[in-house]
Amino acid sequence: MHNGKAGLIGMAAAVLSLSLVAGQPSKPTQVPMNPPAGTAIPEGPMGDAIRLGRKIFTNTPQNAPNHSGNALSCSSCHLDEGRAANAAPLVGLWASFPAYLPRVGRVGTLEDRINGCFLRSMNGKPLLPNSEAMRGMLAYIWWLSKDVPVGAEVQGRGNPPITAPAPADPVRGKAVYAKACEACHGADGQGSADTPPLWGPRSFNLGAGMARTSKAAAFVKANMSALGGSDPLSAQEAYDVSAYFTQQPRPDFPTKAKDWPSGGKPSDSRY
Repeated sequence: MHNGKAGLIGMAAAVLSLSLVAGQPSKPTQVPMNPPAGTAIPEGPMGDAIRLGRKIFTNTPQNAPNHSGNALSCSSCHLDEGRAANAAPLVGLWASFPAYLPRVGRVGTLEDRINGCFLRSMNGKPLLPNSEAMRGMLAYIWWLSKDVPVGAEVQGRGNPPITAPAPADPVRGKAVYAKACEACHGADGQGSADTPPLWGPRSFNLGAGMARTSKAAAFVKANMSALGGSDPLSAQEAYDVSAYFTQQPRPDFPTKAKDWPSGGKPSDSRY
């Protein structure tokens, strides 16, 4: 019995040594981004819920009017119906929650994260937890993520963070905006039927992640290009133009004083 116990202890130590490298947990498994085709949505009640979620996601003001407070849709930031790599895709999101949310200082559910976007990016009202709208949003995210193992890291998730050679300059950013952004988003930043407003009462509020220069710059660098062509903006240009448009007037976030209750507020927060 003594030898058997020693053998079990040795096996446990061996397993532990495989999962730790220099005292650090092993890295999560990386999997390719491979969302199901839109034509693969099933029939029946589950398919109906998935389709409802996709409708809300791609045209939020029209399909969730009581919860939308501006002209943005979820897909304004999560491009290509939440499928585009490096554009905050939804693929794999289902397998990432519950998760600690430092901005609110607690472990949050996927429902919490969805409603955070409605309150901040949509400048609106949260979905009721048991509503058909919330069930639809959850079903759509589940469907896009259904082949991603729990704990896996999907390649292309989020917006890859970037650094700029020099501090961001909104004066330079205004010139970049005129050159690369104004044709689509307008000189007044109010967008069009096909492009979202970047500031003003119809845009995201101060509490949105996109109101931070670093977050906006990462999105711009990964997904925007000069004059709508194939010429990507440099990291410096992305930071400069983001410093310009994030500092323009936009709606307040009434409960902003409650954010980061455990500290660690980013230096580029607007409040």
